[in-house]
Amino acid sequence: MAGRATRRLTDQDLVSILDLARKADSVELKLTVPAADHRAAISGLGLDPLEAQIRQVFFFDTPDLHLNAVGVVARARRIQGRAGDTVVKLRPVDPDGLPAELRLSPNIVVEVDAMPGGYVCSASLKAKADAPSVRDAALGNRAIKKLFSTEQRVFYAAHAPDGLTLDDLSILGPIFVLKQNFEPKALGRRMVAELWFYPDGSRILELSTKCTAVDAFQVAVEARSFLSEKGVSLNGRQETKTKAALTYFSKQLRAAQNV
Repeated sequence: MAGRATRRLTDQDLVSILDLARKADSVELKLTVPAADHRAAISGLGLDPLEAQIRQVFFFDTPDLHLNAVGVVARARRIQGRAGDTVVKLRPVDPDGLPAELRLSPNIVVEVDAMPGGYVCSASLKAKADAPSVRDAALGNRAIKKLFSTEQRVFYAAHAPDGLTLDDLSILGPIFVLKQNFEPKALGRRMVAELWFYPDGSRILELSTKCTAVDAFQVAVEARSFLSEKGVSLNGRQETKTKAALTYFSKQLRAAQNV
């Protein structure tokens, strides 16, 4: 995860981001902090692990990641002190291609994720899930499809490979996560820090903040300035939390099948 500089977004990239953002519900600006800079970033931002919320994340896919290959992500989370959730996510997606009926659902969020060197628009259909149910599914004591709402199952079936049902999927996880919301006075807006712990000992620290399409570029400039002043590297290789998790557990599942 160390130090390779990312490419800069081109003018055409910026035009595309703005066009997508206008059609989306929100924009989330993200930054992956290089592993070597984790300690300095946590200290510089004043983050306290004792104030963080513990989360346990499970993904569902085949050992060869057939679901991910068509841009679909299925996930469940157990969350400390509150109800968990499930999500079926489609990415990349053109907001104009989504059915009008789906866009009216209170459970759908269309969002543009932008990070140094890249961006993607996704549609996430969410539902609540209690922690015991997620644990039972992870232990094989509950059908995976029962974690997901009827609305999510329909959405999944419309975009998953033909014949690949939710109950055909393997469990990839868990990943343990520490999440902390904070609002630096110097920035004047809420930020989120997520530290993902992978079973091989690697970690991903992601910083993010959400905004509207209208404010996206101004917020990006202000956030970059703030993080730079705090000594946070803006030029490290960008990692996505989901991709890292799927890649790791896919290798583990395929190795187990070959034993």
